Amino acid sequence: MSKNKLKTEKPESKKPKAPAPNPDVLKKDKEPEVKVKELVKDERTHKVMGVFFLLLSVYCFIAFTSYLFTWEDDQDKVFRYSTKELLIGDVKVDNLLGRLGAYVSHNFFYNGVGIAAYLFCYFFFIIGVNFIVGRRVFRVWRNVKYIIFGLLFISMSMAFVANGADFPWGGALGNALDKWTSGFVGKTGTALLLLVAGFSWLIWKFNFNFKWPEKKVKPPKPAPVAPVVATSPVPATPAANMQATAPVPEPARGNSLKGNVSMAPQLQEEEEEVEEIPMQLIEKEVEPVMPAHVPYMPPVAPTPPPQPPVAKMPAPPEPEMIEEEEEEEEDPGPLLYVEEVLEEAPAPPKKRNQPEEVAFEIKETFKDEEDDTEELATVRPTVPVDPYDPSLDLRDYRYPGLDLLENHNADKIIVQDTGELEKNKNQIIDTLKNYDISIQKISATVGPTVTLYEIVPAAGVRISRIKNLEDDIALSLSALGIRIIAPIPGKGTIGIEVPNVKKSIVSLKNLLASEKFQSSTMDLPIALGKKIDNENFIADLAKMPHLLMAGATGQGKSVGINTLLVSLLYKKHPSQLKFVLVDPKKVELSLYKLIEKHFLAKLPGEDDAIITDTKKVIHTLNALCIEMDLRYDLLKEAGTRNIREYNAKFTQRRLNPQKGHRYLPFIVLVVDEFADLIMTAGKEVEMPIARLAQLARAVGIHLIIATQRPSVNIITGTIKANFPARVAFKVSSKIDSRTILDIGGAEQLIGQGDMLVSFNGELVRLQCAFVDTPEVESVAEFIGHQKGYPDAFLLPEYVDDKDTDGKELSLADRDPLFEEAAQVIVQNQQGSTSLLQRRMKLGYNRAGRLMDQLEAAGIVGPNMGSKARDVLVKTESELQEILNDLL
Repeated sequence: MSKNKLKTEKPESKKPKAPAPNPDVLKKDKEPEVKVKELVKDERTHKVMGVFFLLLSVYCFIAFTSYLFTWEDDQDKVFRYSTKELLIGDVKVDNLLGRLGAYVSHNFFYNGVGIAAYLFCYFFFIIGVNFIVGRRVFRVWRNVKYIIFGLLFISMSMAFVANGADFPWGGALGNALDKWTSGFVGKTGTALLLLVAGFSWLIWKFNFNFKWPEKKVKPPKPAPVAPVVATSPVPATPAANMQATAPVPEPARGNSLKGNVSMAPQLQEEEEEVEEIPMQLIEKEVEPVMPAHVPYMPPVAPTPPPQPPVAKMPAPPEPEMIEEEEEEEEDPGPLLYVEEVLEEAPAPPKKRNQPEEVAFEIKETFKDEEDDTEELATVRPTVPVDPYDPSLDLRDYRYPGLDLLENHNADKIIVQDTGELEKNKNQIIDTLKNYDISIQKISATVGPTVTLYEIVPAAGVRISRIKNLEDDIALSLSALGIRIIAPIPGKGTIGIEVPNVKKSIVSLKNLLASEKFQSSTMDLPIALGKKIDNENFIADLAKMPHLLMAGATGQGKSVGINTLLVSLLYKKHPSQLKFVLVDPKKVELSLYKLIEKHFLAKLPGEDDAIITDTKKVIHTLNALCIEMDLRYDLLKEAGTRNIREYNAKFTQRRLNPQKGHRYLPFIVLVVDEFADLIMTAGKEVEMPIARLAQLARAVGIHLIIATQRPSVNIITGTIKANFPARVAFKVSSKIDSRTILDIGGAEQLIGQGDMLVSFNGELVRLQCAFVDTPEVESVAEFIGHQKGYPDAFLLPEYVDDKDTDGKELSLADRDPLFEEAAQVIVQNQQGSTSLLQRRMKLGYNRAGRLMDQLEAAGIVGPNMGSKARDVLVKTESELQEILNDLL
């Protein structure tokens, strides 16, 4: 045999072939693995246990209560029959819960703790509530301690009180404790022990304040004291000792009151600075008691000897004075501090003569009295008036109801398939492992349209590595719109937002019906949508204070505007809010025409309150600027800083309407397509918009601007700087996202109301609330069919300078408001252009032209610079003669 042949045969002899599988023998099925740990941690298991404990609590309560009335009949049967007979036999019992109820109650009462058995019902109840809710509503350990104490104390107390009774009030445990304790310390000792235990528990639980009433120190009569204080350089009487410790007084009454208090001499080594505080407390206590002696002592004020005091305040009265002051001031802090210093912290003798600190203490004493004087001045007798209510003009106005809106089958978020969540989780983990990135933890939060997966990377993993895998994760999940947040602000996790396969609609009705919106006290509450964790996002437009919205066509901008407007309609009264609607598309905001006499504002003389013409838009924006200036003038005259303070003063009737003051409603300017206005009007629109954005928030004018072209030539830097709150729907590129939000991410949204909101320095992803066109029509019709104001809210009239250029001043072609302006000037005898602006709601240019015409007619004098013009006509009869001559 050859050598090669031996080499090939040798391994074959060592490795015999495995026998072929027998097709007749079936493989043993793999038994499913039961994960007990996961079953115990399952939320459903907790809820089932919670229901069980709640039912057990109710069961025991009913059984125990029935036992109180049926124990005589049932106890004999429990004693007579065995446990087996009670459970299996046909013994008839009177307990409402049958033989089991009678048996359980007998053991808890007779063989257990008596009437204290009801504590077990409470224990089962708190356990059940905690399990069902899924969080610690009741502190179990603290309640267990109280329950254990109650079982021992109540059972023993009931056994002691009801000793010899037929009913087992204390049960076997209470009888045993009572028998042992009575034999050990006797009946009287047992009673005392129970009283001490009961009161000790009450004191520990409620911390009662036991305070012995202190006797007030009665000051002696001051008549014999005054000569001693005035003549004796070294005090020899208790009153003189008290006077010696006082500092150089500022007011006279302080010395008189201090001289009226009897004190005993003390050692000179005691510290003077600390004891002056109790003296002031004595001063406050004595002052209301002896007001008749106050005029007696002023001549003594300049006579105190200049040498250092030789006598001190006695120690015994000090705590009494301090306790009395605590009762009056209800501020134990400073007094306890003074008491501690008096006992422990004597100051060095060099601090005895410090008039600055003494004077400071005296000022604090008088501060309360000065405050009292101010309060008296504030509440001086005035004619009581009712506060002004602007809503009384439409007292019968009814807010729209939620029945006008639809649910859109969105009562609950569609719970994603557990298998899909598990699959996405595994895909994310595997993708990261392929790039040697390990994670410690991953969790999922299911939202209306997006699920947020939060991962905690292992130590040493760079966040940038995970951020760069955005496209790879999207590829592995086969999903569109993956967005990675690295890291999530305020958390130590990295977020991966994955669109849901099954998306749910967020209904506006659900947001408006929420407690967060209904109980909101915001000035202008708006319901935008829901967060990923299903939390309602309710914001205050007055604090934004302006909102910039952008997004591609068909991504939800118009629905978002309707959501904001309907939110405000559901919360505000027509007297509190007005809308200025600009709709270059001419069809989006036409639904709100029905509420013109309730909520809309327009220019004087205009037929349609919804502005569609570009030239009228320019006039309206400038009219809003005039309204803003007028409101700032009103705030200045009223001495207020914002619209809330001004309206509060006006409703309290502290402002005179005859001087031009009026209630100021909030004004919300809504521009549906801002890009079209910029393309057609340019700077004529941008400048008033920028001015309103910069200044109008304090006077209650707020802007909502929407555009589908978030480019830098549309949303300029001036506009962006004054719109801190921004909403971005899906856009086409990252550049557009950076233009609107200053950060990317909007290009990765999935559309249909999916949006990013930048507010208060945070970037939040929301699903915009949906309200359909028929719903908006229903709300508008409901409001429009009610009684409204005679006309829409009129903005100040604006006349373009281009329309008046080249025209000479002529009384034959005078302003239509000439006669009204003349009457205002003559009635107020003040030739001021700002007066015409405030009283007639005019712009500065028109008010100036009216003043020039009044000068040409001889009603006012020439311009005097910053001063008001002289009014040449003094009476209305003279004015009427001038007006008749001009006809």
